[in-house]
Order: sequence, then structure tokens, then C-alpha cells
Amino acid sequence: MRLMRGTAALLLLDTLVQAVLAGLFVTGDLDLLAWHAANAGVLSALTVIQTVLAVVVWRRLRGPGWPAAASAALVGLVSVQQGLGEARVLAGHMPVGMAIFGCATALTYWAFTARIQPAVQVGRSVGVAE
Repeated sequence: MRLMRGTAALLLLDTLVQAVLAGLFVTGDLDLLAWHAANAGVLSALTVIQTVLAVVVWRRLRGPGWPAAASAALVGLVSVQQGLGEARVLAGHMPVGMAIFGCATALTYWAFTARIQPAVQVGRSVGVAE
């Protein structure tokens, strides 16, 4: 779960960085648009990593499945977000950005509050005499 927590926190932080870069670009610093576009790739990679980790928590540690589904949805949202941004469709780009932030916040909250115990295998140990 440590990796999941770290990745979720980085993803949430990077989502905030994206908002700051967008805000500074809108206020007139045109050079930050290139940074905003480049950071979208970082955000995309973090969502994929988080999805893999959420699947591991779900399947291996027997955690809930919704974080894996939400993380996969986040991959899709970030992909749509990148397309909207490249097409300069701000009417869609900004609300999708808010949805990404909300989803990242929920996943980070879950990662830090969930109490997932490692799965215990039930059965006899090999080589143990009764």
C-alpha cells in the first residue's frame, strides 16, 4: 500500500501543478503552455502506474475493486483531457480537469485511510507433521 499511497499523492500533486500551470498560462505567461503540455504526459504516466497498483491491491491483497475501476476511468479522463487541450476546446477541457482532480482526491483519500491486510492463505503447510 505504500506504493499506492505515494503514487496517489504524486498524482494529486501533479493535478494541482497542472492547474497552476494552466492558470499562469491564462494570465499571460505563454511559455507555460509548453510546460502544461509536457506535464500532461507525466500525469498520464502516473495514472497508468496508479491503475496497475490499484489492480494489484484489488487482486493480490483482496482490497476493494472500485479504486482499480476509478483509476482506469482516470486513465480515460486524462486521455480525453489531453485531446481536448490539444484541440483548444476549453469548454470541455476545464470541467474534465475538475473531474480528474476530484477523482484523484478520492483515490488519495482512500489510499491513506484504507486498512488493507495482506491476504492469508488458509490450509496446511507443506512438510508439517500433525
